[in-house]
Order: sequence, then C-alpha cells, then structure tokens
Amino acid sequence: MEDDEGLSASRVPRALEMKSKLFGFELPDLLIIFLNLAITNLIFGATKFRYPLVWGTTAGIAAFLFFTKRGKPDNYLQHYGEFLSRPSYFQAGGPDLKHRKFKDRAESKKEEGVNPDAEI
Repeated sequence: MEDDEGLSASRVPRALEMKSKLFGFELPDLLIIFLNLAITNLIFGATKFRYPLVWGTTAGIAAFLFFTKRGKPDNYLQHYGEFLSRPSYFQAGGPDLKHRKFKDRAESKKEEGVNPDAEI
C-alpha cells in the first residue's frame, strides 16, 4: 500500500496485545481440554464406555470453560483460584516475614577491613 508521496504503509491489527484464541478458548484452556481427551482416551479408549467417558467428559469440560469464562477477562480462572487460595484476613500491622534487611554500606566495608570514611 503506497500513498502519493511514495511512503509505504501497512495494515496493523487494532489490538496488538490481544490474547490469541482458538474456537473461543484461550490456549491454556485448549491444553486442558486436549490433555483430558488424551488421558481419558488412553485409559478408557478400549472399553465399551469410551464415548460417554472420553467424549462426554471432554465436551463437559469444554462447555464448562466456555460458559464460565464468557465475558470475563483473560486468565480469569487462574486469578479466581489464586483469590480463593489466599487467606481472607490480612493484618496491617503484622510482621513482614519476607522482608530482608540490606547490610549497611559502612558495615560491609568494616567487615572487609576497609575504612569507608578514610580519604584517598
């Protein structure tokens, strides 16, 4: 596509950060669906209950994911699971167990035997 001045331009999708979807499912959802299909087919593929166990569970999981995630943001089920697994009560004044204090620069120099206040 060229305009009058000879500049070339190309078409760009509207949303560059949009997640790729296939058949209305996100890629991790498709991984779950096909993993279920493969495992249940491996276990129940030779039995006479193949159709309800293999295809029924796969269709059930696909329908569950499709209808529960409809109209929700990306990675909704992952964030919902993280929300459910976190404690429901947080203390504002509680001790921070993950905090690690940095060493003072002067203390680290003294441990090395160097005087930080000495002039050159």
